[in-house]
Parts: sequence; C-alpha cells; structure tokens
Amino acid sequence: MGHPPNLYSFSDSELAPNLRKYIIDQQNDSIKRHDAFRVAVSGGSLPKTLAKALLAPSSGEDDKVDFSKWQIFYADERCVPLDHEDSNHKLVKEELLDKIPNDMAQPKVYPIDEKYLDDAQEMADQYEKVLVNSFAARDSVKLPLFDLILLGCGPDGHTCSLFPEHPLLRETGAWVLSISDSPKPPAKRITLSLPVVSHGAKIGFVATGGGKKDVLKKIFETEEGSKLPCGLVNEGAGEK
Repeated sequence: MGHPPNLYSFSDSELAPNLRKYIIDQQNDSIKRHDAFRVAVSGGSLPKTLAKALLAPSSGEDDKVDFSKWQIFYADERCVPLDHEDSNHKLVKEELLDKIPNDMAQPKVYPIDEKYLDDAQEMADQYEKVLVNSFAARDSVKLPLFDLILLGCGPDGHTCSLFPEHPLLRETGAWVLSISDSPKPPAKRITLSLPVVSHGAKIGFVATGGGKKDVLKKIFETEEGSKLPCGLVNEGAGEK
C-alpha cells in the first residue's frame, strides 16, 4: 500500500520556493536513477506558478534546475492550434519556456501534432504513440511511469480533462483519451487516462486561490469528494 496524500498550505510568497524544492528533489532523484526527468504538466494557473518557482535564482548546487535532462509532456491539451489562446502549450511556452535564460539548457517538450486537430481520437492515438516511443514499447510497459505529474484542481474537482461522472473515468486500457463533450470549452481535448495519472512516481496538485478551499475540503474529508477525479487520483496513487 502507498502513503495517503499530504496536504500543504502556503501563502502566496511561500508557494513558489516550496514548489521549487519539491520539484528539484524529484528532478535530482530521477536523474540519479535514469539520467532523465520526465514530467507531465497541465494548464490553468499552474504554468505561471511553475515559472515563478523554476526561474528563480539558484541558492546552491542542490538547488539547480537542470533543464537539459527534462522531458515535458502535457497531462491534457485542447484540440486547438499551438498558438491558440486555449492551448496549454501556448501557456507553458509563454509563461515558462520563452523565459528560460539563454545560458540555460532547454528542456525537450512534446506538444500535440497540429495535423490532427479535426480528429480528437486520432490526436489522442498519436500522442499515445509519442509516450510509447518515449517510455518503451507498449508490450513491455503496462503504463508510462512519469517521474512527476503536476496537476491543477478545478472548482468541480476535475483534473486534466477528466471531469466528474464522465465515462472517461472508467477507461482503463488506453494511455491517452479523447473527449469531445468537455463541460468546459473547448469541447474537444485529449487527456492522460486516470490509470496513467495515478501511476506517476510523484503526483503534485497545485491549487491556488481561495476559491479552491471548499472543493479541497470536500475531496479530503468526504466520501462524495473521494469520487471526484482529483479524489480518484489520490486513491489510485495511494494504492501503489
């Protein structure tokens, strides 16, 4: 059995430095294990918080971000062009990637393929192939093991593009799923499946703003909340 999830609360000024320490600890451990750091990120407010944490000056040898070893994937993405305002990649690019100093190495980033914008299922299939090529042949790895998955939490308890009571929550076979009826626009998206998200070596939810207080209380303290997507990730991760 795994450990139950930990909940930490930080002020605005405390969040970035604590998130930085958490990420760099995982980075250093992952590089020691297999000379790479595979990270999946979502959109929303996370990229801005991520940039504030990672682009801060280093305080020592153990506090350095080694982007040369980073491989960044998307926990979910909208079926829109990469320069569209709804694109998670555009958000990550503008908030973080474009601001990495020229004297630092650049991470390897895996955005969606714009050729498949009109077919969400094909886009999901193609992104799954990217994961297969990056993590191993599908027949030798049941699920991709991300070193770190960084997620947001919606006011309704959704995470990635996994929404409460949606049929996608019952999908167990595929690594990447398509959704064409997202309750939040845009309707067409792709998302990591619940088993893949729950399988991450480390999983961090970064929820900012007072508006998340009620849903977090619900997720951690009620049976109903444990059935929300964020709660299901907590439960699945704890069973490892």
